[in-house]
Amino acid sequence: MSLSIGIVMDPIANIAYYKDTTLALMLAAQARGHKLYYMEITDLYQSQEQARASMCPIEVFDNGDCWYKLGPVADRPLGELDAILMRKDPPFDTDYIYSTYLLEAAQRQGALVVNNPRSLRDCNEKMFATQFPQCCPPMIVSAQMQQLKAFHREHGDVIFKPLDGMGGSSIFRCKGDDPNVGVILETLTNHGQHLTMAQKFIPEISNGDKRILVVNGEAVPYALARIPAEGETRGNLAAGGRGVAQPLTERDYWIVDQVKDSLVERGLYFVGLDVIGDYLTEINVTSPTCAREIDQAYDTGIGEKLIQSIENSLKAIPHT
Repeated sequence: MSLSIGIVMDPIANIAYYKDTTLALMLAAQARGHKLYYMEITDLYQSQEQARASMCPIEVFDNGDCWYKLGPVADRPLGELDAILMRKDPPFDTDYIYSTYLLEAAQRQGALVVNNPRSLRDCNEKMFATQFPQCCPPMIVSAQMQQLKAFHREHGDVIFKPLDGMGGSSIFRCKGDDPNVGVILETLTNHGQHLTMAQKFIPEISNGDKRILVVNGEAVPYALARIPAEGETRGNLAAGGRGVAQPLTERDYWIVDQVKDSLVERGLYFVGLDVIGDYLTEINVTSPTCAREIDQAYDTGIGEKLIQSIENSLKAIPHT
């Protein structure tokens, strides 16, 4: 069964080809005989009730000198595609939200959108994790500086972070004697106007912030532990962390078991759980990464698992 699969992503010319997860997914889909169509978020539009896009057929290559070749642009209804991978990176801004409305229209018109556009809107990557309190460290979300300061006094060593950040940006660790708590909270909350998350600091970050990938409710059996650089508390690769692939622990599997049913129910086919020590800290639903690093270490074939899952879902849809 050859499918037509659209990919909405950031400009492909600018990706880090050797580690880009979206490229890995595209390579897997192409290897299984599917036709790929490339779009950026600004190529999506709606005419009357129909979601459409200016899209290009694309071939992809596992080659650092030339990793893609675009065909001629065509204007097509999004509903004509069998599936659409929404792989636009954050920031999760108003344009991102508007794009999910267009993709929801495409969904109504017959395309399978991965991940489900409504769930992309509903599941903030910081807040979604709090729906599983049994998995999470002590935390609070508030715009009120006195509440955040009280949490800091109670726990002594705390991470403060915005709800819309990515790649470790604007994350602050404040120990009990930190004189900068006030100005940090003024900055993050914009003097009490913006919600901010505080989590108790987890010392096991020195062993890595683990990215666990979950494909349609099933955990990939290896995680990428992102180990902070010297003098850092953030493990994010974008913040200089070093990635080490390793098998999942019993606790990791337990955390996946706690969240997997909700992921499947929400149409979240491809998700990245962030786990530090014994605790779930975030659930990444927009464009989870680290697949290529795990694949290179353990030949896990993560892209193929996702594409197979999409194929199986489409086979299960009754056709009239």
